[in-house]
Amino acid sequence: QNPNQFHAFAITAHRNHKLLVEQAREFKPRYVVIAEESLYTDVAEVLRGTETEVLCGDYALEEVASMPEVDVVITAMVGYSGLRPTIAAIEARKTIGLANKETLVVGGALIMPLVKRYGARIIPVDSEHSAIYQCLIGEENNPLEKIILTASGGPFRRLSKDELKHVSVEQALKHPNWSMGAKVTIDSASLMNKGFEMIEARWLFDCQPSDIEVLVHPQSIIHSMVQFRDGAVKAQLGMPDMRLP
Repeated sequence: QNPNQFHAFAITAHRNHKLLVEQAREFKPRYVVIAEESLYTDVAEVLRGTETEVLCGDYALEEVASMPEVDVVITAMVGYSGLRPTIAAIEARKTIGLANKETLVVGGALIMPLVKRYGARIIPVDSEHSAIYQCLIGEENNPLEKIILTASGGPFRRLSKDELKHVSVEQALKHPNWSMGAKVTIDSASLMNKGFEMIEARWLFDCQPSDIEVLVHPQSIIHSMVQFRDGAVKAQLGMPDMRLP
């Protein structure tokens, strides 16, 4: 929406080469990376003659994340495949928009010390953690009491244990509020995603697990809250839209 403010220097994909090609044609990046090496030829053939260079493989993900022309790296990969590119970006002292929570779930004890060592910056993109991040701006001298992560409860919030035994994949993929990819939608239905988010918050905000609570809020208007030692609570609110922080 703001092409005059941002330029996509590199765009990456795992296997979705068709979408990658569409994005390359629209945004005209200097590089595209297809992580699945067997699809390199398909992408390279289509983009032959353009100004976009095609790279492939996991190492190429790390390479573009650390290139000197890059100011901000958005890590929006699925699973712990985002770990090594994130480390590469940290070591290159980039500002990182973290949408890949699994990086901190599996490697938080490694990632956060690296951020301090190299002077990189992590800005959370996930709605709950972005909300917490926003609530803590200007509160450096206000002791934090606890973090309150909100959860919609998913599509099965009102079902009994017996009813849960008979739910289908199709039902689990119908989240009541958010439009997301299949994996995170399933994880949200099972509440596993909220567990991941608690681990992510523990590392991002340097707090203990006992300082993190989860509040079921079916409307998904309050994205998260923070409570300070004096009892004051700050919340970030907004409509459930993936385009908004």
